[in-house]
Amino acid sequence: MDEQLRIILIIIVSVSIFGLLVFVFVKNYIRNKINRLLEDEDKNNLE
Repeated sequence: MDEQLRIILIIIVSVSIFGLLVFVFVKNYIRNKINRLLEDEDKNNLE
């Protein structure tokens, strides 16, 4: 039973770390995309 519990905990921790990395990557990508769109819109409004 201890071996199964250890494997389950390793899987849960691995999936959590992977999910956190994907979340941070997507959050930064969307933030950069929004900032770029806002800068383009500001440039168009100034012209």
